[in-house]
Amino acid sequence: MNAGMNAGTVAARRAWRRLEPLHGMIYFVPEAADRYAKLGLTGMSGYFASRGAAFGRASADLVIATFYNFCPDLVRRSLPAAWDVVTPEQMLEARVEAAAEALRRAGVHELPHLAETLDLARRAAMAACDHPQGRPLFAAHAALPWPDDPLQQLWHAQTLLREFRGDGHVATLLAEGLTGLEALALHAAGGEVPVAFLKISRAWPEEEWTAAEARLQDRGLMEAGALSTAGHALRRHLEDRTDALAMAAYGALGEDGCERLAELARPFGRRVVDAGLLSLGR
Repeated sequence: MNAGMNAGTVAARRAWRRLEPLHGMIYFVPEAADRYAKLGLTGMSGYFASRGAAFGRASADLVIATFYNFCPDLVRRSLPAAWDVVTPEQMLEARVEAAAEALRRAGVHELPHLAETLDLARRAAMAACDHPQGRPLFAAHAALPWPDDPLQQLWHAQTLLREFRGDGHVATLLAEGLTGLEALALHAAGGEVPVAFLKISRAWPEEEWTAAEARLQDRGLMEAGALSTAGHALRRHLEDRTDALAMAAYGALGEDGCERLAELARPFGRRVVDAGLLSLGR
């Protein structure tokens, strides 16, 4: 446990990490891509429109601001043109239906303790709804109606928790003076995600990526293409601060509730991973 973190925060982080595959898979599964394609959107257009649809007819600038780390030119190739092809309501419906179909393909609906897992995740998500200030992407999703299907409800709950945490993470990056591109380069230097995937999926020109790395090196955060001691310390601080900001949601469960959610979430996340619903192919 890092200094300054209490047991409740550690349990909350564990709960989020273990259940996060249930949300994250929506960006990779064919069930989503196929539905978006039938509506007329392919590739990154489907991604930006489906996640941004909670805002309504989101502009490119709004998505650039809230998604934070994508090359602006990439976003502008998709938005607002996507809204000439499809409505936000169509994308939202396609997204939640795709999520349920993919999770059923993985057999998530057959796992025991679905009702209890949903209850805990929904309680945390509803607590987050009391704290929308400064969290625009979360607030947009929180304004959406809850689905009727329990599996869709679980996906929606984790989606709210993911966007709540994500907005807090963006606030932390801003406070530390990191641009979206610099945050990507710092993350890549940590070696947890393939650099090639981050470069391709976020579409930053190589010269801009190199310039961002140079700025990080000037700040003493990188050395020879890897994180320096100061860089590792900053990464830990960013994650710890993000965890602390997420406690506005998970704190409603208490330490015992977070531990229970973390325990229950393990087989759910594992089922998604084992079924191949997560892939770095996009």
